[in-house]
Amino acid sequence: MTATTLHPARGMRRGVLLLMSVATGLAVAGNYFTQPLLDLIGRELRLGPSLAALTVTAAQGGYALGLILLVPLGDLVERRRLAVSLYAATVVFLLMSATAPNGTVLMVSTALTALTSVGAQVVVPFAVTLAAPAERGRVVGTVMTGLLFGALLARTASGALSELGGWRTVYWVDAGLMALMAVLLRVFLPRLGGDGGRLSYPGLLRSTVAMFRYEPLLRWRAGIAALSLASFNVLWTALTFLLVRPPYGWTESAIGLFGLVGAAGALTGTVTGRLADRGRVQIVTGAGTVLLVASWPAIAAGAHSLVWLFAGVIVLDLAHKAVLNSNQNVLYALRPEARNRINSAFMTSFFAGGAVGSALTSVAWVHGGWAGVCVLGAAFSAGTVALWAMERVTVNRAAGRPAKTCDPIPVRIPTTTGD
Repeated sequence: MTATTLHPARGMRRGVLLLMSVATGLAVAGNYFTQPLLDLIGRELRLGPSLAALTVTAAQGGYALGLILLVPLGDLVERRRLAVSLYAATVVFLLMSATAPNGTVLMVSTALTALTSVGAQVVVPFAVTLAAPAERGRVVGTVMTGLLFGALLARTASGALSELGGWRTVYWVDAGLMALMAVLLRVFLPRLGGDGGRLSYPGLLRSTVAMFRYEPLLRWRAGIAALSLASFNVLWTALTFLLVRPPYGWTESAIGLFGLVGAAGALTGTVTGRLADRGRVQIVTGAGTVLLVASWPAIAAGAHSLVWLFAGVIVLDLAHKAVLNSNQNVLYALRPEARNRINSAFMTSFFAGGAVGSALTSVAWVHGGWAGVCVLGAAFSAGTVALWAMERVTVNRAAGRPAKTCDPIPVRIPTTTGD
């Protein structure tokens, strides 16, 4: 397989970077469209609330499988073809959702859409590979800003489109936009071959898991990210419980608009990326973890004060995005030839942590109310500080020792060090 010769030192064209940012946002948005439409879908397809809610579970399960089974392929096959194929497949499954005659078909199509929407996680390391080393942080921040905005605005767009033409309109429109993205990615992205050598697909999956054993920084950063998302999900899972009760008593539509507070965090992606390019990635991580902890006293005070609640949510969101972006900047510098496998391992751990946080939130709410929720969120946040501090101590101690070279992956393994 012959790939187009790349010249990363020349930097990345702004138009291509913007395209990749928009493409990642649209890909992940499809996983969130269903959430505000559950009542409409349930009434038309004659589904009870619990069955309708299973579509959200189907999306989460499909995305998790895609992270494990499909994202590592970026290290084995030609990456432009993989990205375009996943986007094209997503179009097919979105059309399947748009024409679903019953709940079973909708749940299957939702799971398949989520499975192939991990094309966004193929595009992110693709962008890193195209970027010059000096601009890698900015590129990661810009692409992730698009991804985060896609997840953030999907619910709002879904509600607006459903009011114009019903819930199926959401899927028709998204299918059209994803088809456009597939064409544009095919036209403007260069061909880029995988570096997995002679690895078989089972060997590729085994080497993905092996990354945890042979890359200490991946272990540390995956743990930090998992705890950060757990803390983040504790807040957003319990927030509805708080806001529907006195002293707030908000409606569901008002609670939905509260999510727009997250726009502030999404906008910080390019800022944290530029700091990483200037060698400040560890400062960003450390400050982010400390701010995660600092946000929870304000969130706790938000039980009776909207001002404190807003302040705490904004700080938590900014901190979480800073930690995520700095983690990615550290990991994408490790092994260029295994970038997709590292991304797969990292993002799987990331979302697993979020799932744990969401699951424990209901227990904390039942037994401790809002105070119990805040203690749980603060505990997860404190864990990120502890892991970051232990990582720094471990990396600094290892800096003076010869690196071990044993590795089960039959490809060139460059020496890696901490930042």
